[in-house]
Amino acid sequence: MNRIGTIDRPHTHDPKKQAPMTSLASEPFGSATPAVTTIGANDSRQNRTREMQLIPEALARAHMHELLREAEAERRAVRLVAARRMQRRAERTALRARRALAMAVMQ
Repeated sequence: MNRIGTIDRPHTHDPKKQAPMTSLASEPFGSATPAVTTIGANDSRQNRTREMQLIPEALARAHMHELLREAEAERRAVRLVAARRMQRRAERTALRARRALAMAVMQ
């Protein structure tokens, strides 16, 4: 693939050397940003707000929150399985004790 660069990873980081952004003819009017000249390219490409710069951090934070939620749900499921196993064991022990008592009374 012989690509010079992409929107996310341009070939050069100098906005004055980048090709101007143009809208395609197939797009409806007003759907894309208007074509800019290389003079205006510096302003349009440098227009990075603080919120845009913090988007990766917000995504990472949301991802970690989701992983922690899934881990907590998994821990709850494991505890529930262990509790049910202990309950069945206690029920079997109680049943054996009742049988032993019944056998002792019968004799």
